[in-house]
Amino acid sequence: MIELMILVFLLGYACIAFEHPLKIDKASTALITGILCWTIFGLFYGFDTKFVYKELQHHLVHISEILFFLLGAMTIVELVDSHEGFSIITDKIKTNSRIKLLWVLSFLGFFLSAVLDNLTTAIVMAALLPKLIKSKDDIWFFGGMLILACNAGGAWSPIGDVTTIMLWIGGQVSALSIIQSIFIPSLICMVVPLIYLSFKLKGNISRPNKNIFIEHIKHPTTSFERNFVFFGGVLGLLFVPVFKTITHLPPYMGMLLSLGVLWLATELLHRRKNIDVKSSLSVVGVLKKVDTPTIFFFLGILLAVSSLQSSGILNSVADYLDNTLGNIYVINVVIGLLSAIVDNVPLVAGAMGMYPISDSGVFAQDGIFWEFLAYCAGTGGSVLIIGSAAGVAVMGILKIDFIWYLKKISFLALLGYVYGALSYILLGLI
Repeated sequence: MIELMILVFLLGYACIAFEHPLKIDKASTALITGILCWTIFGLFYGFDTKFVYKELQHHLVHISEILFFLLGAMTIVELVDSHEGFSIITDKIKTNSRIKLLWVLSFLGFFLSAVLDNLTTAIVMAALLPKLIKSKDDIWFFGGMLILACNAGGAWSPIGDVTTIMLWIGGQVSALSIIQSIFIPSLICMVVPLIYLSFKLKGNISRPNKNIFIEHIKHPTTSFERNFVFFGGVLGLLFVPVFKTITHLPPYMGMLLSLGVLWLATELLHRRKNIDVKSSLSVVGVLKKVDTPTIFFFLGILLAVSSLQSSGILNSVADYLDNTLGNIYVINVVIGLLSAIVDNVPLVAGAMGMYPISDSGVFAQDGIFWEFLAYCAGTGGSVLIIGSAAGVAVMGILKIDFIWYLKKISFLALLGYVYGALSYILLGLI
């Protein structure tokens, strides 16, 4: 059973990686891979269907939380876009220099991820890029670098990345400590590739033509409408971590509440307009633009990885690392690199299960192991585009090719990851 599941997972992973040469949409292969992995698990696990069904239900709760969160965030972003709200930001970014624009957008993504989270920020920034840049190659390159920036920005904040949230809620790290210990390594993780590119990139980007969409030409929005929806959307996104902190409910609840309020507000805002104009500016009309294949891609990937977790494959990998490597720094670095291949959530969950919190030493609250795990699991996924939720979202929105990312961005992500890890180790020795 184990061997067959691994084979199906690897074949599915390869089909996703070679999506463009095969001319097969990655969402279809992700869904097939996820369902087949669970089918094999169900058929060959001693015919204990109750256990398999219980495990599937358990994972489906967490998967649906991510999907609802993603759907809510994407709808808010599309609603702001339909009102030309992003022009408020794009009109203020005047530089056409590739390297200056890359630095500006990277720092914007880095700090936004800490306040919102890396997934939401990646969705927002991916929506911004086509408004700033015309060339597809430039859009892809900037999108790839923003994945690095968003993941690095999410790693040092207790609400910036799902794995950091897990460690924070689980009591392995405290909010102030994780910020103090991981901020500099995370910053170095982003800055090192930018410094490297500063000596490589030259020239200017070409700006796209304004008012590309026909509905914007037919029914232009007013300045008040643009500002109202833009700031309403931003406040709605910022409200999500606040809602979670106050209520302790999952983030998707706050995201859906923000969407509901913004939905009601735009309905009232456009209630006097005729149906043709209102349809393009309402959530009902905007939902037609939401990238549904990305949602299905997420579903397939998360189902596949969850099957590996339930079957014990990921736990076996964690035990092997512990028995073979031993050194906590090396274990964390390898876990971070493994998170580029499989989802970082089950890897961190496995580590939390393997190593209980102790009263003192490296496994104590705010101990070296947990802090370094937060950095490695948060930033290691950038090495491959499907190694993080932010990467998968940007891949779906901008249609970035897996192999292209591997050739153009993976080395830069690995460079930043290694330098950030070394900086954490060196700072610990000082």
